[in-house]
Amino acid sequence: MATQAHFTLGQVVHHLKFDYRGVIVDVDPVFEGSDEWYEQVARSQPPRDQPWYHVLVDNGDHMTYVAERHLEADDSGDPIRHPALESYFTDFNGSSYQPRQSLN
Repeated sequence: MATQAHFTLGQVVHHLKFDYRGVIVDVDPVFEGSDEWYEQVARSQPPRDQPWYHVLVDNGDHMTYVAERHLEADDSGDPIRHPALESYFTDFNGSSYQPRQSLN
């Protein structure tokens, strides 16, 4: 059974294991990737039945797919720098971005 997502669209987060910041652009209630991807990339074997997040990586040009247990809220107040940011969000209030449109 899926658990309630702890983080929300537009929230700035910090990856605990790989020490990068990012902003959440989508939330999956459970792992939605392939078994092959999970075996190759998710080496710590995080739970598949808990939320996973699509995250734009700060100072990068890519997106990652991250299990909830590897994230924490980022309270630095610093904005995210990513070329796709404006495609997803409008204003930044110091802790989160306002989604440009409803994604659901």
